[in-house]
Amino acid sequence: MADFDRLIHERTRLAIISTLAVNDSLSFNELKQLIRTTDGNLSVHARKLEEAGYIACVKSFEGRIPKTEYRLTPAGRQALERYLNHMEAIIKAARG
Repeated sequence: MADFDRLIHERTRLAIISTLAVNDSLSFNELKQLIRTTDGNLSVHARKLEEAGYIACVKSFEGRIPKTEYRLTPAGRQALERYLNHMEAIIKAARG
């Protein structure tokens, strides 16, 4: 069995990457609301996923208001697929 991706396994990071997998892109506030977390928690975990190349972050301004948009990268989608396959194998083995 392949190594378990501990980067994705953490609850908040799994929520971020799973939410972005079903949305083309989300703003910081949209993502925070959907996964029900704090600004600081989202920032820390999103940065770890960004550093791994799993998500991309684009910062811009709408007028004078800063806006941060996140999207899943192809590497992130592949990592999520590997993670889900791994979890399915574990569930299948546990059920016999």
